[in-house]
Amino acid sequence: MSNTEVTYLVGACCAVLGLAAYVAFIFVPAWTAYSRVWQRVAAGVLSLYVLAAFVGLGAGGGAAIVWFWDRIGV
Repeated sequence: MSNTEVTYLVGACCAVLGLAAYVAFIFVPAWTAYSRVWQRVAAGVLSLYVLAAFVGLGAGGGAAIVWFWDRIGV
């Protein structure tokens, strides 16, 4: 297994675990908080904003690490 394959495997595992955490800790509580179907669908759609915020924060943090890597590394 090459280094590139290991990197892809780690990235895929992180994506799956992150999606599972989103479903378990954000989507399911939002879905079960309401009883009517349209309210559940609306809560599910609005929880996508939370997912987008987490993805944006992760991408921003990763971009900051890449940008400042020469100052961080000794």
